[in-house]
Amino acid sequence: MMMQVLNGTPQLRVQVADLSHVGEGRRAAMRLAQAHGFDTTSAGRAAIIATELGNNLLRHAGAGELLIQALAQGAGVELELLAIDRGPGMKDIGNCLRDGYSTGRTAGNGLGAVSRLSSTFDLHSATGRGTVVLSRVAREAAPVAAAPAVSMLPLELGAICVAIDGESECGDAWSVVCGDDGAAMMVVDGLGHGPLAARAATAAIAAFIQQPFDAPARTMQRLHHALVTTRGAAAACAVLQPAASKLEYAGVGNICAAILSADASRGMVSHNGTLGMQLPRVQQFVYDWPPGNRIVMHSDGISARWSKEDYALLLPRHAAVIAAVLYRDHRRGRDDATILVVGRRA
Repeated sequence: MMMQVLNGTPQLRVQVADLSHVGEGRRAAMRLAQAHGFDTTSAGRAAIIATELGNNLLRHAGAGELLIQALAQGAGVELELLAIDRGPGMKDIGNCLRDGYSTGRTAGNGLGAVSRLSSTFDLHSATGRGTVVLSRVAREAAPVAAAPAVSMLPLELGAICVAIDGESECGDAWSVVCGDDGAAMMVVDGLGHGPLAARAATAAIAAFIQQPFDAPARTMQRLHHALVTTRGAAAACAVLQPAASKLEYAGVGNICAAILSADASRGMVSHNGTLGMQLPRVQQFVYDWPPGNRIVMHSDGISARWSKEDYALLLPRHAAVIAAVLYRDHRRGRDDATILVVGRRA
């Protein structure tokens, strides 16, 4: 089976509270784009977008944060920028995207310019709760001679992975693997945080991608054996079967997972335990996954006390926007935080 693997790395996180931070975000976006082989024009687009998003955070919300990451699938790469704030929100999103419209005494070209420069663009804003803006800039895939094309499923994903403040390494990680007719996804949380937790998470990802389409219960057992020389981890994985509108799921430890839908959102069951230390009997579950539903999986750096019904209105939004809104509203702040959202691409 041909496969494409997408493993998450921690985002660059820029807290924007004054103009100097806008410049910091612009330079971070430029450096990351250049490090992933973007040409001058594409890297320049990313720098402009980072500047516009940073300025918008200051003008309209007073402060916020930029999350920047590179998402590599095969030979293709996208640079993703998420602008997240808790400001007053937008009363009229359509007008805010129109050139010349401004509520901040500026030329009013910010969001319109970001939208035009982006290969993927989406936003969500709620009055009194804040705004999330997603922009992705694509790098053209380099041609690979005689390389067979992988049949990518029409999946859309969004992911956030950030270390606890003060740590340079993140003890959380995530992975998504797409095959010819299915996909597999995993979120792992190394026990504690810092380098030793990161080592456990890295070992879990390496074991997962060796055989990602194993039955999830078997994957949990395999990860348990792979982590015995580490401090251990919590993890959960799902194998997606879009043609059958089903998914198989198993989890050990405090990974929260749910299927988000417009009518009957539901949680998925993980069992107590720590992979690499204590593995109870692992039970595998099968869930319906109709078109339009989203899968949400996150570590305990995101509070599990969010109401699925309260966020059902987010379903039409891009998976990355859903991930960012949940991160903004429910990040605990005292641990690494990872959230992965997967749905079918519209």
